[in-house]
Amino acid sequence: MSPVPALRPDLRLGAGYHSPQVPAEVRLNTNESPFAPPDEFVRALADEMTRVAFHRYPDRGAVELRRGIAELHGVDPAQVFCANGSNEVLQCLLLAYGGPGRRSLLFEPTYTLHAHISRLTGTEVVAAPRDEHFAIEPAAALAVLAATRPSVTFVCSPNNPTGVAERAEVVAALLGGAPGLVVVDEAYGQFAQTSALELREPGGSPGGTDARGLVVVRTFSKTWAMASVRLGYAIADPEVVTACEEVVLPYHLSVPTQVAGVVALRFAAAMASRTGFIAAERDRLAGALRALAVDTWPSEANFILFRPRDVPAGVVWQRLLDRSVLVRDCSTWAGVEGCLRVTVGTPEENDRFASALTESLR
Repeated sequence: MSPVPALRPDLRLGAGYHSPQVPAEVRLNTNESPFAPPDEFVRALADEMTRVAFHRYPDRGAVELRRGIAELHGVDPAQVFCANGSNEVLQCLLLAYGGPGRRSLLFEPTYTLHAHISRLTGTEVVAAPRDEHFAIEPAAALAVLAATRPSVTFVCSPNNPTGVAERAEVVAALLGGAPGLVVVDEAYGQFAQTSALELREPGGSPGGTDARGLVVVRTFSKTWAMASVRLGYAIADPEVVTACEEVVLPYHLSVPTQVAGVVALRFAAAMASRTGFIAAERDRLAGALRALAVDTWPSEANFILFRPRDVPAGVVWQRLLDRSVLVRDCSTWAGVEGCLRVTVGTPEENDRFASALTESLR
């Protein structure tokens, strides 16, 4: 008899969600910020860390951090839940509102971990297609909602890997038809022109749609240039926050993570200026791509999806890597077959990528 029990029969573990970590001088495959946080942040964080009582458990409620995030968004701290990256936020939402006998709905192609975490929590996954422009078609989405009655509906906006941001009217329509939560994953939200957070404001929802079931999830990894810290949060109704607190492990958010988040909030203006610069670089890079033999789609994130026309995507990916430029190979993903995704880097990195891609397409 084997000493290892059989795997949970409903799990069917796959490869998960991983980016190849291969050596490259220009790494444009994981949507990180190309810039480190401001030096002032690093110094302030180092100073705060000298006062940390490392022998004590962290503040279980992350009170100061939640208060700061609440002030940033103009909400009550009771509407803020913090966790180790936005993925743990998603996991807690599914632990609380998903599980056996319940469904999650997502619109593909989209962020792989929405389905992956759903399955890990025993939640049945229903996948509906996006239209030819990678947008969610409201009438079709409402029909799926009525037929499947999901407990959690995921909307990634801007969507990964396509970069498309959903209009407020689309999210409002989903809120009007969803029997459960509508979770808008805004990992790249600060790069976009609009946010689903506006629907949570008084009078912000078109037609007076009830927005109490709306959960907006964000992360410090991208626009705050703090991917190594692993800090994410949700803005939701207090009862949703309480439910997440019930299922998360005790003392899940370390003191260094909480301190880093609190200190970062002091430098919101500096972080926002970097976000604007990256968005401008994204538009410049998109213009360069339009001059090449590739198909592209409008992006409101910090990355661009493109499809080579005349050379197979896998060949282009390898040729780029041979030139020490690493991008994400999405060519085998359902709905974006033959595509690659490039993260917006520094101006120098973007120029090097454009030059390497020009050579790789020959």
